[in-house]
Amino acid sequence: MRDFQQPGRSLVYATNGMCATSHPLAAKVAVQMLESGGNAVDAAIAAAVLLGICEPQMTGIGGDCFVLLKPPGSEDIIALNGSGRAPAGLSSAELREQGNKVVPVGGANSVTVPGAVDAFCRLSKDWGKLGLKAALAPAIYYADAGIPVAPRVAFDWAEAVGNLTGTARKDFLLNGKAPIPGQVFRVPKQAEALRHIAAEGRAGFYQGAIAEDMVKALKAEGGKHTLDDFAATACDYTDPVSGLYKGTELVEHPPNGQGATAILMANMLAHFDIADMDPLGGKRAHIEAEISKLAYDTRNRFIADADHMMRTEYMIAPETAANLAALVDPKRAIESATRLSEQVHKDTIYLTVVDKDQMVVSLIYSIFASFGSGLSSDKFGILFQNRGSGFTLETGHPNEAGGGKRPMHTIIPGMLRKDGRVTMPFGVMGGQYQSCGHARFLSNLVDFGMDAQTAIDTPRCFSEDGNMKVERGYSDKVRQELTDLGHSVSIPPGPIGGAQAILIDRETGTLQGASDPRKDGCALGY
Repeated sequence: MRDFQQPGRSLVYATNGMCATSHPLAAKVAVQMLESGGNAVDAAIAAAVLLGICEPQMTGIGGDCFVLLKPPGSEDIIALNGSGRAPAGLSSAELREQGNKVVPVGGANSVTVPGAVDAFCRLSKDWGKLGLKAALAPAIYYADAGIPVAPRVAFDWAEAVGNLTGTARKDFLLNGKAPIPGQVFRVPKQAEALRHIAAEGRAGFYQGAIAEDMVKALKAEGGKHTLDDFAATACDYTDPVSGLYKGTELVEHPPNGQGATAILMANMLAHFDIADMDPLGGKRAHIEAEISKLAYDTRNRFIADADHMMRTEYMIAPETAANLAALVDPKRAIESATRLSEQVHKDTIYLTVVDKDQMVVSLIYSIFASFGSGLSSDKFGILFQNRGSGFTLETGHPNEAGGGKRPMHTIIPGMLRKDGRVTMPFGVMGGQYQSCGHARFLSNLVDFGMDAQTAIDTPRCFSEDGNMKVERGYSDKVRQELTDLGHSVSIPPGPIGGAQAILIDRETGTLQGASDPRKDGCALGY
């Protein structure tokens, strides 16, 4: 139980339905959808699309999504891949000839065709109750009427102003500047786009006026995109992957997302007595950092479009985790995970909804970098993701950039299952951090007995590109311990990621919602 004399959040309890998101308005709209007779899918679509207006730096209909869904009356979990593909004309050889060593993080060559709208339309048709028009109505209203900018959103916006170019600067800045908290942000162009989708379904986005607007904008920036690329976009139902951590099953979306990396990390953690460590001590932080380095090196070698990858089972195999865990030195930081692991490897926004029938949706939806590619279309103001920068230009790599391929994605929705029953949908935002965040959240629950809100609130650290970012919630003593172990330690300027979760407590018949204070959002139920 939390100390009520200290700042913090209580778990949110409800019995009929619940949503946890990173913005309170989206959570409110989702609960309203449930109260009006909609199900978890209707609520999730309504909240997700609205978040593209509440948090335009994070997500939008120019992006991708991944979904895990538990139907009512079943404990099976269905995965839906709503990530788009590179235009057919994209060539890694041509990018290399232009002098690129990596895919640019901005501009048209980083833009893959948005896949989220197709996924939302498919979800609504296959699983929703109220229909697409009802699910999009709140976002259409607020796109026109405007939304007061929340504090964390304003913080992110100010940091990313330089990422916006051309038309996007007019669409997403107020008088040439990032909005401050409380200023009202409107996107009437997108309201019109959403009306097309509500009336015509996916064809209203991937064909006709909106598609023409998007292709025109991308071609003007040197993109290879065509109307055929947009018309061919289609989401795919797939089977989740999973692994067991001390009796709790971690269920993840399969590649091209990095969910298998989270399972690999959990499998590696099982080789250490984490539960005997101080949850906020240097020893745990060091082990987690070393495991992250090795697991992410594995990810970078293998994860790609599922049609071009054959190593998923290898990544989640216990033997792989055992071999990698044996490389961890408890007393010294790894300088090069790539060199060390060679002996083993020889060969965004998140939201969750649970409804009264216990249909469960775990959904993550993103444009990748803050404001994505920095480009938007002229007429409808569609801000394009830069997921193409998730490709590599390494010749022959399974994730090598190429026409019609899906890039490796960082975004991953998660669910936990115990004794064959789904107990908790959850997700951790934060770009590259997400696999590490999933493993840490799971460990907080299982190893330290934390409730979902405490597990989310707990300070975070993450080692990336030679720098170990350690949030201020850790003590200076721990930071010094990590430095002594060889880590290059810094306090990040902003928080590491965000998270939401809902526990399905069958003993009490309640739902217990948690939402990260690092964001503006909340969990709401009824």
